[in-house]
Amino acid sequence: MNFDVVGVGASCIDHVCRLPVFPEAGSARSKIRLISESRTCGGQTATALASCQFFGLRTKYIGVVGEDEDGARICHELRKRGIDTSDVARRHGIPTATATILIDDTGDRIVLWHRDPALAFDPGRLPHEALSSARLVHVDDVDEPAAIEAARVARRAGVPVACDLDHITDQTGEFLTLVSIPIFAQHVPQQLTGEADPERALRALRRRHPGLLVVTMGADGAAALDGGDFLRVPAFSVSAVDTTGAGDVFRGGLIYATLRGWPVVESLRFANAAAAASCLTLGAMAGVPDLDAVRGILESARRV
Repeated sequence: MNFDVVGVGASCIDHVCRLPVFPEAGSARSKIRLISESRTCGGQTATALASCQFFGLRTKYIGVVGEDEDGARICHELRKRGIDTSDVARRHGIPTATATILIDDTGDRIVLWHRDPALAFDPGRLPHEALSSARLVHVDDVDEPAAIEAARVARRAGVPVACDLDHITDQTGEFLTLVSIPIFAQHVPQQLTGEADPERALRALRRRHPGLLVVTMGADGAAALDGGDFLRVPAFSVSAVDTTGAGDVFRGGLIYATLRGWPVVESLRFANAAAAASCLTLGAMAGVPDLDAVRGILESARRV
């Protein structure tokens, strides 16, 4: 079976804690009563793929989970959504990755995560046929050796590669040479270039990458450098319940729009609407919207 999108990267269990305000050590706010707590599935690539699947694309997830209850839950949730998990590796005696996410009354969040290094995927076990026959491969920078090898396999086959770049390592430069569409977290372009302004940062990165460059900017929307044209698309205003996974859903939305062949501005607008819709529900994967929800955001904005 050929897939529209094959993803290689992170999945995890999110322990989401709703708080009235964030704790503050050494003050009266050092102890805060929880409003609510829940455990849901998440992770950068897993959530992006769940978005792609909800939008009607055929997807496959490649990653590693523990041989524990959390790992079984992630695999179940992915399969329930129609995502192929036949190449997910299970590690005996290793706990599945987790993130504790603190969310205050405004929807802002703090993430505390743990991922055992033994959850790395063996690059030698990557399914080359699935990667080479996909319409697009999506990777993140959580498990860099596997992601870099997956990108290398895909590019040799002429398959475009989208990448979620969230932090900088010694391998980030190599990553950039292999991906077709790098999608940067807001802080990364400045860290790479020293430029605080998004346009100047992306133009500086143009010297290192000839393709579409995208940066997510949270409540400020997203920006891109398409050829020589700098594009800035504002976010949609919603009453956020939980921003967890919004960036991953944005990436899923951008991948969907890219595979539909839409212009970059339209693609960014759709991805922003998808991210906004995801903020209306608690949880990363649990908050993934369907196409009707995204269209609802877009239609509401047009009527204003």
